[in-house]
Amino acid sequence: MKLEIIKMSFESLLANKTRTFLSMLGIIIGVSTVIAVFAIGQGAQKAVDEQFQGLSADSIIVMSVKGKIESSKLKTTDSKVIIENCPHIPKATAVIQGGMAVSFEAESGSFNIMGIESNYFEMSSIDIGEGRLITNEDVEGNERVAVLGSEIVETLFFEKDKIIGQTIKINGKMIEVIGIVEETGRSMGKNSLDDAIYLPNTTAEKSILGSNASVMIFTVADGVENIEIASEELVLALREEHGLKDSQEDDFKIMDAGAMVGAAQDSAELMTFLLTSVAAIVLLVSGIGIMNVMFVTVAERTKEIGISKAIGGKQGDILGQFLLESVTLSMVGGLLGIIIGSLAISILSRLDVMALAFSWTGPIIGFCFSVVVGVFFGFYPALKASRLDPVDALRSE
Repeated sequence: MKLEIIKMSFESLLANKTRTFLSMLGIIIGVSTVIAVFAIGQGAQKAVDEQFQGLSADSIIVMSVKGKIESSKLKTTDSKVIIENCPHIPKATAVIQGGMAVSFEAESGSFNIMGIESNYFEMSSIDIGEGRLITNEDVEGNERVAVLGSEIVETLFFEKDKIIGQTIKINGKMIEVIGIVEETGRSMGKNSLDDAIYLPNTTAEKSILGSNASVMIFTVADGVENIEIASEELVLALREEHGLKDSQEDDFKIMDAGAMVGAAQDSAELMTFLLTSVAAIVLLVSGIGIMNVMFVTVAERTKEIGISKAIGGKQGDILGQFLLESVTLSMVGGLLGIIIGSLAISILSRLDVMALAFSWTGPIIGFCFSVVVGVFFGFYPALKASRLDPVDALRSE
């Protein structure tokens, strides 16, 4: 009898292929959306981790501010002022950056130029891949030397094994390539660290970028528990150095890494929650669609139900048959949704349209939810079918 019920359920679904497919369509879209949501959420989380992986929890970043005041007085030399006047900040490194046209022989492009101090790579956890890094002597001597990010090598150089010692041109100045850093996959704001050219900050400020480029100072407190007091020391030291009066606003802003990471993670989690809510609504709407289809099916097959009961069909058998049809619709729709959603994520990842990272959580939750939808919304129509009076059912047209 059980096999007969299963057979009848599948025959009913296959007899109305178009209606069956339209009933599953909502489930397919909903499950695909759930998979996309978790892929986007995981991708956003991964992007946050990659962007801030070079910063420790006790990092404090100082940035120049322009717009609210006439001009920012933040300078690369302020890194030394911070170390000298802030007991809770033992390390600091200044960066000056801006976009410039760079060329090598016939190849050219616009890239992010970063003027750095010799301790920048150590504090940023960036390793040298070939050649050497910038030294104190390079900074103090205003040397025209450069260390290249991995993407610069791919863009400007045809022969990848003959780069060290070559000369590139930046803003009309000839700069010798002394090193290439390993790929980081990280970024500073909108700029990729792999798509940057690193110069001594004295060279960048005096010969390449000028004084109008943006300045950032990366500092490290002597403990996470001292972030607040270190920030206060930093503000006092820079206000005094810049000659700001009590009535004047700071001409710089500071952010600690913990707050930045937390804010970025909160944004990623909020986006995931909102998109998950949308996917849940789609699945609920599709469940209502399945319920309506099942009610129509019960109405169409009233006489069939009456015959089944007349020849000895039990209420549980009728309930099981119609519930099986509903669950089958949702399960098949869920499986198709997993296939389509996974393929879409794979294609979009290769096209690099947005930050995506496949997670098995999406398919598992999506499929389980689709089954729950099938059971929940299919139960009442199935129950109604099982309770039909066989005499009234046989009399129906």
